[in-house]
Amino acid sequence: MALTDTQNPLLGETTCSSLLQKLQEIWDEVGESDEERDKMLLQIEKECLDVYKRKVEQAAKARAQLLQALSDSNVELSSLSSALGDKSFVGIPEKTSGTIKEQLAAIAPALEQLCEQKEERVKEFSDVQSQIQKICGEIAGSLNLSDQAPAVDETDLSLKKLDEYQAHLQELQKEKSDRLHKVLEFVSTVHDLCAVLGMDFFSTVTEVHPSLNDSTGVQSKSISNDTLSRLAKTVLALKDDKKQRLRKLQELATQLIDLWNLMDTPAEERRLFDHVTCNISASVDEVTVPGALALDLIEQAEVEVERLDQLKSSRMKEIAFKKQSELEEIFARAHIEIDPVAAREKIMALIDSGNIEPTELLADMDNQIANAKEESLSRKDILDKVEKWMSACEEESWLEDYNRDENRYNASRGAHLNLKRAEKARILVNKIPALVDTLVAKTRTWEEERGISFTYDGVPLLAMLDEYAMLRQEREEEKRRMRDSKKFHEQQSTEQEAIFGSKPSPARPAGTKKVVGPRANGGGANGTPNRRLSLNQNGSSRSAAKDGRRDSLRAAAPVNYVAISKEDTASHVSGTDPDPASP
Repeated sequence: MALTDTQNPLLGETTCSSLLQKLQEIWDEVGESDEERDKMLLQIEKECLDVYKRKVEQAAKARAQLLQALSDSNVELSSLSSALGDKSFVGIPEKTSGTIKEQLAAIAPALEQLCEQKEERVKEFSDVQSQIQKICGEIAGSLNLSDQAPAVDETDLSLKKLDEYQAHLQELQKEKSDRLHKVLEFVSTVHDLCAVLGMDFFSTVTEVHPSLNDSTGVQSKSISNDTLSRLAKTVLALKDDKKQRLRKLQELATQLIDLWNLMDTPAEERRLFDHVTCNISASVDEVTVPGALALDLIEQAEVEVERLDQLKSSRMKEIAFKKQSELEEIFARAHIEIDPVAAREKIMALIDSGNIEPTELLADMDNQIANAKEESLSRKDILDKVEKWMSACEEESWLEDYNRDENRYNASRGAHLNLKRAEKARILVNKIPALVDTLVAKTRTWEEERGISFTYDGVPLLAMLDEYAMLRQEREEEKRRMRDSKKFHEQQSTEQEAIFGSKPSPARPAGTKKVVGPRANGGGANGTPNRRLSLNQNGSSRSAAKDGRRDSLRAAAPVNYVAISKEDTASHVSGTDPDPASP
């Protein structure tokens, strides 16, 4: 092998040629054979080849690593773009050209920017999801959550997904606000109810949930389903308690007023319980005064009612007689005849015997009063018509007296008033027949419905009306006799005038019946047992025989009733006096 490379004296460097030349000089000096020399050179060449091979392998490995890094960068770049939802990122190189290192250098800025954007996006997702998790925990009632942040799905970090989470967060925040508003409304209602009922508000809401106490902030209050449910149940329970207490208080107030009225309690003593009686007719929603339904107030009213009950027992006779007087007054107004003396003696005997409880006696008398009021109400329509009938009969009696008065047309004081009254009386008298017919029909209907006789101050009303019918017939006969007598006298007068040439004064018929009105016989305006109508004709009288009570039906009805039509009114009036019946 020729030594071509020598040490360059100018460069002063050691090269392969200079080393080989140096080696040949050494071999020449040593006297190595050519065979040994060739063997040594082959060995050197092999060692150099191994070195080159190692270098090539290292270079290839480095290239492969760079290619893998480039591939990984591209994959990561693509995944980041996909996760962030931004596939048109401006920093990504569109073409892959140049060396591997150049390509890596071109991708590195975009990759770094996307990584930073990913970190920011992950933080945003984590914040939103943490808030969602917190609100969901508050709604579910799981307030003791761990501090571990929720796991973020890094495969989808797009703005669309973030907007969905934010929209869900806004819905939860609105629901939280609504729940908090509802909780505060419930708490306010509980506060008002506790105030009216005289209960401890703080202990009541603390039993529902400790966070509902006013010592905690508004945002710290529990808004869970369980809390809302328990608050609703508490409000319902308090409202029910309020309703029951109000009912109890109103019952006590009613008892107090009844006892006060029974015993004529003075107003000063009653005013001590104005706070009880003021709500006697109030509805549940109208009672809002704090402490108005407290238990101690109800107990105070119960004690007072018990005290008045004991006092009532000691004043039983006075109270019973007061109720008996009320009962008698109702019967008197209804014209129902009773024996008050016997009733009072019976009450005295019951109280003195002690065989009946005072409350039972008063309850029985209350029932009697209620039945008497009901009976009076059922008789009211008939009694009103009886009153009109009797008033009309009195007017008819006055009209007869008026028609007999020969000076009724004189210009005396008050004559025009009597004239007007006479006109009204004639109209009223003409209505008597229809009024009596209606009265008979209503009385019979009443008796058929109840199966008993309708009595007026102890006398059957139909018996009074029957006697009235008989007197009506007598009256018609009397009118006929009077007309015949008048014609006879007129005829005699005419004959005497023809014979003697003078006209004697007409003879006034004697013994005509005069009707005395029902109130002219000592009867009161309301009608008392002595209210009777009498018929005077030379001291004679007539009685009706009905149901074996011949004496009790003594002129029980107005006897001056005559069922005449409107056309006969003039003759009815003129039958009592020859003067004109009307001006």
